[in-house]
Amino acid sequence: MNAPAAPNVLRSQFLDGMSHAACTVSVVTTDGVAGRAGVTVSAMSSVSADGAAPTLLVCVHWQSAAAAAVIANGAFCVNVLRDDQSHLSDIFGGRRKTEDGDKFSGTRWVPGSTGSPRLWGCLVAFDCRLQHHLQVGTHMIFFGAVQAIAKAPLGSPLIYANRAYGTPSHFGPALQGAAPHEVASVRLGVYASFAPYVLPAILEGLRNDGAAPPARLLEGDQRQLIDGLRAGSIDMALTYELELGDDIACEPLANLTPYALLPAGHPLADADAVQLADLAKEPFVLLDVAPSRDYFLSLFAARGLRPQIAWRTGSVEMVRGMVGHGLGCAILATKPANNLSYDGRAIESRPLADPGLPACRVVLARLRRDAPSAQYMQWVERCRGHFDRHPD
Repeated sequence: MNAPAAPNVLRSQFLDGMSHAACTVSVVTTDGVAGRAGVTVSAMSSVSADGAAPTLLVCVHWQSAAAAAVIANGAFCVNVLRDDQSHLSDIFGGRRKTEDGDKFSGTRWVPGSTGSPRLWGCLVAFDCRLQHHLQVGTHMIFFGAVQAIAKAPLGSPLIYANRAYGTPSHFGPALQGAAPHEVASVRLGVYASFAPYVLPAILEGLRNDGAAPPARLLEGDQRQLIDGLRAGSIDMALTYELELGDDIACEPLANLTPYALLPAGHPLADADAVQLADLAKEPFVLLDVAPSRDYFLSLFAARGLRPQIAWRTGSVEMVRGMVGHGLGCAILATKPANNLSYDGRAIESRPLADPGLPACRVVLARLRRDAPSAQYMQWVERCRGHFDRHPD
């Protein structure tokens, strides 16, 4: 019989083993006499649906401010996150800071029946009275008697496994019978802001050539795509060469040149090109999604300028609509084929006159540890062909 492993070795093996166990991600919140607090957890489980009330448990590190607050307040809410809410997991897990330092800012919360904050729009929220608690090792186990449940009509859970975020994937007809070398086995991620302007044409080319489409498409922000690569839920990602990480390799596809977006008839539209210094004097509509947000703001910062941000939105079409209605000017890198907003307002684009602006490079990204497959290189060539035919 094998001898037991040393405690430190067993701990390391345990952590590594548990990293392969997929868990939903939740934010546990509380409010009351001890104040408001919240923390990200992956250790959440049902205990029983029977008795005076259904019961669940969560595990919170005993040194977390939320642990003491839950005990003092006698209540907590388990907010199960959707797969597009990983940024909230990072905020309440301490890996990301909000501008004002308040974890709860910038997101809508409503008080639950116990007074604990409930995240508006989370997948499901369980509002609980603290039934009892005990400490095991470094964590407090909280047993909650569920008082109320709020559920979103649609959405998929945020999953954490292999030390990365992901989303559930169902086996469907597209995967049945596909050999490992076939294009159909490719799972493709696409950066959401430019996906509508790039991907349909690429898919049309696949259809016209008689080639099989991707087995799965994931539209997401940069964090979701990188997490998808690391978790193995996608094979490659069509995205920007920004904030990728050292473990991500990529092939360059095209350089998109940033341009100014102006309302029709705006005085700056009389010029052939627009200076960033002039844009900085106008109300600005910011595409507020990473890494586009940071890239556009860096263009101003490199010249000692700060735009007057009037509006922030995560949608390219919302940016175009706001500009079309005269609510401000903007900078974009993706250029749709027409000069109308979604609701029919005229907008005009002008190149930026400032010399030496860094281009926004589009790449096909993959995990560096994996050698580029034949399918990957085929997609590189197909995407390059698309951008060669549509240089703008």
